[in-house]
Amino acid sequence: MNLHNLTPAEGSVKNAKKRLGRGQGSGKGGTATRGTKGAQARAGYEHKIGFEGGQMPIQRRLPKFGFKNPTRVEFHPVNVSDLQALADATGITTITIDLLVEAGLASPKDLVKVLGNGELTAKLEVSADAFSKSAIAKIEAAGGSATIVEE
Repeated sequence: MNLHNLTPAEGSVKNAKKRLGRGQGSGKGGTATRGTKGAQARAGYEHKIGFEGGQMPIQRRLPKFGFKNPTRVEFHPVNVSDLQALADATGITTITIDLLVEAGLASPKDLVKVLGNGELTAKLEVSADAFSKSAIAKIEAAGGSATIVEE
């Protein structure tokens, strides 16, 4: 082993590529693979996000329409039929948001709204973040109660 045949361990060197802009003799001198002229050939070149080389960017070419309400509150829907299935499977009469999360019908971050799709025969005490009118009617018709949880 001599100094002229020492090599780094396999995989230890990440930058095995040629060094740029170190003179014509290196093979990557002169323009240092940047091409000639223009902003991209200069040091410190940065473009704006979405810049397409002067062409009209796609976010300006596409039409914009509609309105997105920034204060919209999104609820995770749970139907009355889901509550009936949960009551049949577990035999529980008091249903809370924690129980719905445990059963996989909602996630802990969700606001839960009970909707009136399906039939309900079990007498249930349901507490959720919101209820539709038809859900309240079906829960009360079965002899149960619907309670809105205040946070």
